Parts: sequence; structure tokens; C-alpha cells
Amino acid sequence: MTTANPPDQLRIVPASEAASDDLQAVFSTGEGRQCQCQFFKLDNEEWRFSVGVEERTERLREQTSCGDTEARSTSGMVAYLEGEAVGWCAVGPRTAYPRLRRMRVPWAGRDESRTDDGVWAVTCFVVRRGYRGRGIGSALARASIDFARDRGARAVEGYPIVTQPGEEVGSAALYVGSRNLFATAGFREVSRPTSRRAVMRVELTPTGRTLIAATDSEPKWPLPAAPRTAT
Repeated sequence: MTTANPPDQLRIVPASEAASDDLQAVFSTGEGRQCQCQFFKLDNEEWRFSVGVEERTERLREQTSCGDTEARSTSGMVAYLEGEAVGWCAVGPRTAYPRLRRMRVPWAGRDESRTDDGVWAVTCFVVRRGYRGRGIGSALARASIDFARDRGARAVEGYPIVTQPGEEVGSAALYVGSRNLFATAGFREVSRPTSRRAVMRVELTPTGRTLIAATDSEPKWPLPAAPRTAT
């Protein structure tokens, strides 16, 4: 599955179709470099003590099957802009994230089975410095709908931060995405477990037709010109 958005040539591919070095270029700075998208995969003791950055990096490599176009599974997508790897989005069965199953946010006030493999979750975004604020995160969230649907999901959801107009929120806090990001991508709010967190969801039929994809606003294409910040 490849999504192109001319004229800026934003292309989104399953991580198994991306080179491992490309993915690590996205993770080269900030929290992503330390986390390697393993926070939701590890329990507290593993996260704090026993699984270091080197092993987290190896686990991510195995989970994504980077460079193996014949791989039967992968754990997310990589975005390319004009040939440069610029973004990552983690998406997989909700049951694939042990920490997520123990958190309050996905379950508060909802009658949801924690063992339902048919519901997928978008858990993490990383956008490379110099490319943020250009709609890449929303494009990744939008692409996650097809990604999950093509792999048999009947629903896909995320657990973003609820931001207020004009509020400055650091990138470290926004790794789960913002509510507006998901709304722009076509997700609908189904729960507000706290004042700062929402559950955003898209329902899919067995044939792949989207049942719920209400948007608060349409995405703006093309992407604005690249900033001149160093990556």
C-alpha cells in the first residue's frame, strides 16, 4: 500500500518495504531514539531496567521486518517525502501492546474486550525534525485505516492528546498524536476517558468499506513548502 500526495511526493509504505537505516533516520533524535517504539510493548520493569536501547532497536527491527518485502507482518508505516524518510506510525492489533491492555484510557466507560484481535490501535507517531507541522502525522493516521483494513481489522483506533487552541504541547507528549490529527485523518471520537485524552475510532466492514470516518475538517493539500530547518 503506497499513498502518494503530489506535488510534494509524500509516499507512505509498510515498514517492511523500508530500509532499516531509513527508519532509524526518523528515530535519530528526541524521545524516539531512546524508545524505539517499545513503550507499549514492554512492562514497567523491562522498560526501566532490563531492556536497553540496543535491544529495543533490535526488537523494532524484528517487529517491522524492515527490508523484507515478503514479510508476512510488520508493525507500522514509514513516510517518505521526496525520497527522504520523514515519519513513522505504529499500528497493529490492540492485543499486541501489553502495556495498552493495562492502561485506563482505552477502556474507561467502554464495553470493549481486551482480547479482541479485530480491533487495531495506532499507538505512536514520530515525525523527523524539520518536517513537523506539515500534515505528515495526519497522512500517516489516514493511511493506517487502509493498513489495518487490508490486514483484516474490523476497526482501528487511537488514544490522542486533547489540545486547546493556541496551546503549546511538546513533541514528546504528542507521540500518541493529537485529537485534531486523528479527526483530520477521518477518525471519530467515541470516548473521552479524561479531560486530556480521547479515543478516536474508525469502524470497518468485512468488505473494507469505512462505516465511520467523520472529519472535523478536511486535510489541506498540497503540503506547505519544506522549512529550512536542519534535519
